[in-house]
Amino acid sequence: MAMIPLVRLAHARSGDKGDTANVGVIAYDAAHYDLLVEALTPEAVKAHFGELVKGEVERFPLPNLHAINFLLHGALDGGGTQSLMNDAQGKVFSTALLRMEIAVPDEIAAQLPERGWAPDGWSAESYTGGGA
Repeated sequence: MAMIPLVRLAHARSGDKGDTANVGVIAYDAAHYDLLVEALTPEAVKAHFGELVKGEVERFPLPNLHAINFLLHGALDGGGTQSLMNDAQGKVFSTALLRMEIAVPDEIAAQLPERGWAPDGWSAESYTGGGA
């Protein structure tokens, strides 16, 4: 198995609903949707964001769209009208999630085009600009 950044398999969008960040992840290729479902468990996504997500992570698979929607509860320090976070509306959560490394079979990793960036040690501290 090869470890690759999620951005090689999918693109994403994010936003806010109060204190909850909403992140949609969409497979570039429908054939890779099952890899996303397997790798992007609520537990794995919560672990990736660490202390930045204070509540639970809910996952909603959307197989007809080859997508998964996540709700990250307690991730916006009160939300856009209350928070002093750099990204109080959760717009960058999608980019942060695309930096998550996931395991895929070697033969699939070898066929994927390079997209995005090389992972650089993303952390909750680097995202929030200080303490999470």
